Amino acid sequence: MNSEKKLFTFQEIKLKLANYCVYQDRCHAEVEQKMREFVLIPEAKEEILLFLMKENYLNEERFTRSYIRGKFYIKSWGKTKIKMHLKQKGITEKLISTCFDEIDENDYLNIINKIYENYESKLKGLQNYQKKSKTIKYLLSRGFEYDSILQVIEN
Repeated sequence: MNSEKKLFTFQEIKLKLANYCVYQDRCHAEVEQKMREFVLIPEAKEEILLFLMKENYLNEERFTRSYIRGKFYIKSWGKTKIKMHLKQKGITEKLISTCFDEIDENDYLNIINKIYENYESKLKGLQNYQKKSKTIKYLLSRGFEYDSILQVIEN
Protein backbone atom coordinates (compact mmCIF):
# COMPACT_ATOMS: atom_id res chain seq x y z
CA MET A 1 0.00 0.00 0.00
CA ASN A 2 1.40 3.34 -1.06
CA SER A 3 0.10 6.12 1.22
CA GLU A 4 2.03 8.98 -0.40
CA LYS A 5 0.06 12.12 -1.06
CA LYS A 6 -0.06 13.33 -4.67
CA LEU A 7 1.84 16.58 -5.06
CA PHE A 8 0.23 19.66 -6.54
CA THR A 9 1.47 23.18 -7.09
CA PHE A 10 0.26 25.92 -4.79
CA GLN A 11 -2.01 27.30 -7.54
CA GLU A 12 -3.52 23.86 -8.24
CA ILE A 13 -4.32 23.37 -4.54
CA LYS A 14 -5.83 26.86 -4.37
CA LEU A 15 -8.03 26.07 -7.37
CA LYS A 16 -9.05 22.67 -5.99
CA LEU A 17 -10.11 24.24 -2.68
CA ALA A 18 -11.97 27.05 -4.46
CA ASN A 19 -13.88 24.42 -6.48
CA TYR A 20 -14.53 22.47 -3.25
CA CYS A 21 -16.19 25.61 -1.82
CA VAL A 22 -18.08 26.41 -5.03
CA TYR A 23 -19.67 22.95 -5.17
CA GLN A 24 -21.33 23.42 -1.77
CA ASP A 25 -21.13 26.00 1.03
CA ARG A 26 -18.41 24.96 3.47
CA CYS A 27 -17.34 26.00 6.95
CA HIS A 28 -13.74 26.66 7.98
CA ALA A 29 -13.42 23.28 9.68
CA GLU A 30 -14.40 21.41 6.49
CA VAL A 31 -11.91 23.38 4.39
CA GLU A 32 -9.14 22.84 6.94
CA GLN A 33 -9.96 19.11 6.95
CA LYS A 34 -9.74 19.07 3.14
CA MET A 35 -6.39 20.89 3.30
CA ARG A 36 -4.91 18.02 5.29
CA GLU A 37 -5.05 15.95 2.08
CA PHE A 38 -2.33 18.20 0.67
CA VAL A 39 1.25 18.74 1.80
CA LEU A 40 1.17 22.41 2.81
CA ILE A 41 3.26 24.60 5.06
CA PRO A 42 1.26 26.63 7.62
CA GLU A 43 1.87 29.90 5.72
CA ALA A 44 0.40 28.38 2.55
CA LYS A 45 -2.67 27.15 4.43
CA GLU A 46 -3.17 30.61 5.87
CA GLU A 47 -2.77 32.28 2.48
CA ILE A 48 -5.30 29.91 0.88
CA LEU A 49 -7.83 30.51 3.68
CA LEU A 50 -7.43 34.28 3.29
CA PHE A 51 -7.84 33.98 -0.48
CA LEU A 52 -11.02 31.86 -0.09
CA MET A 53 -12.53 34.35 2.35
CA LYS A 54 -11.50 37.45 0.37
CA GLU A 55 -12.99 36.03 -2.85
CA ASN A 56 -16.12 34.97 -0.90
CA TYR A 57 -15.69 31.24 -1.59
CA LEU A 58 -15.64 30.69 2.15
CA ASN A 59 -18.33 32.53 4.08
CA GLU A 60 -19.26 31.25 7.53
CA GLU A 61 -22.60 33.11 7.69
CA ARG A 62 -23.71 31.92 4.25
CA PHE A 63 -22.71 28.36 5.23
CA THR A 64 -24.65 28.57 8.50
CA ARG A 65 -27.77 29.95 6.83
CA SER A 66 -27.83 27.32 4.07
CA TYR A 67 -27.09 24.54 6.60
CA ILE A 68 -30.03 25.66 8.77
CA ARG A 69 -32.38 25.88 5.76
CA GLY A 70 -31.31 22.48 4.43
CA LYS A 71 -31.51 20.60 7.71
CA PHE A 72 -34.88 22.12 8.58
CA TYR A 73 -36.75 22.30 5.25
CA ILE A 74 -35.30 19.11 3.75
CA LYS A 75 -34.47 16.86 6.71
CA SER A 76 -37.05 18.30 9.17
CA TRP A 77 -34.57 18.66 12.02
CA GLY A 78 -35.43 20.77 15.06
CA LYS A 79 -33.40 23.78 16.20
CA THR A 80 -31.66 21.89 19.02
CA LYS A 81 -30.24 19.25 16.69
CA ILE A 82 -29.22 21.82 14.06
CA LYS A 83 -27.48 23.95 16.72
CA MET A 84 -25.61 20.92 18.10
CA HIS A 85 -24.33 19.91 14.64
CA LEU A 86 -23.25 23.48 13.82
CA LYS A 87 -21.33 23.71 17.10
CA GLN A 88 -19.52 20.48 16.18
CA LYS A 89 -18.45 22.24 12.97
CA GLY A 90 -16.97 25.08 15.02
CA ILE A 91 -19.67 27.68 14.32
CA THR A 92 -20.08 30.25 17.12
CA GLU A 93 -23.19 30.41 19.29
CA LYS A 94 -23.70 34.07 18.30
CA LEU A 95 -23.66 33.32 14.56
CA ILE A 96 -26.00 30.35 14.99
CA SER A 97 -28.50 32.51 16.91
CA THR A 98 -28.50 35.31 14.33
CA CYS A 99 -28.99 32.84 11.47
CA PHE A 100 -32.00 31.04 12.97
CA ASP A 101 -34.22 33.69 11.36
CA GLU A 102 -33.94 31.46 8.26
CA ILE A 103 -36.67 29.31 9.82
CA ASP A 104 -40.17 30.78 9.75
CA GLU A 105 -41.87 30.24 13.13
CA ASN A 106 -45.14 29.10 11.49
CA ASP A 107 -43.26 26.61 9.30
CA TYR A 108 -41.50 25.34 12.43
CA LEU A 109 -44.75 24.67 14.29
CA ASN A 110 -46.36 23.19 11.15
CA ILE A 111 -43.48 20.72 10.72
CA ILE A 112 -43.75 19.69 14.39
CA ASN A 113 -47.50 19.20 13.92
CA LYS A 114 -47.04 17.19 10.70
CA ILE A 115 -44.40 14.90 12.24
CA TYR A 116 -46.51 14.56 15.40
CA GLU A 117 -49.65 13.49 13.54
CA ASN A 118 -47.74 11.24 11.16
CA TYR A 119 -45.80 9.43 13.91
CA GLU A 120 -48.74 9.15 16.30
CA SER A 121 -50.99 7.64 13.60
CA LYS A 122 -48.46 4.80 13.12
CA LEU A 123 -48.57 3.80 16.78
CA LYS A 124 -51.12 1.01 17.19
CA GLY A 125 -52.44 -0.77 20.26
CA LEU A 126 -51.33 1.82 22.80
CA GLN A 127 -53.19 3.98 25.29
CA ASN A 128 -53.47 7.67 24.33
CA TYR A 129 -51.00 8.77 27.03
CA GLN A 130 -48.49 6.15 25.75
CA LYS A 131 -48.86 7.41 22.17
CA LYS A 132 -48.41 10.98 23.34
CA SER A 133 -45.33 10.08 25.40
CA LYS A 134 -43.67 8.09 22.59
CA THR A 135 -44.41 10.83 20.06
CA ILE A 136 -42.94 13.53 22.33
CA LYS A 137 -39.80 11.42 22.81
CA TYR A 138 -39.54 10.98 19.04
CA LEU A 139 -39.87 14.73 18.40
CA LEU A 140 -37.25 15.47 21.06
CA SER A 141 -34.89 13.04 19.31
CA ARG A 142 -35.44 14.99 16.07
CA GLY A 143 -34.17 18.09 17.86
CA PHE A 144 -37.40 19.95 18.61
CA GLU A 145 -37.76 21.85 21.89
CA TYR A 146 -40.14 20.55 24.54
CA ASP A 147 -41.95 23.92 24.77
CA SER A 148 -42.60 24.01 21.01
CA ILE A 149 -43.83 20.40 21.06
CA LEU A 150 -46.27 21.15 23.90
CA GLN A 151 -47.45 24.29 22.12
CA VAL A 152 -48.37 22.16 19.07
CA ILE A 153 -49.99 19.34 21.06
CA GLU A 154 -52.16 21.70 23.12
CA ASN A 155 -53.60 23.44 20.02
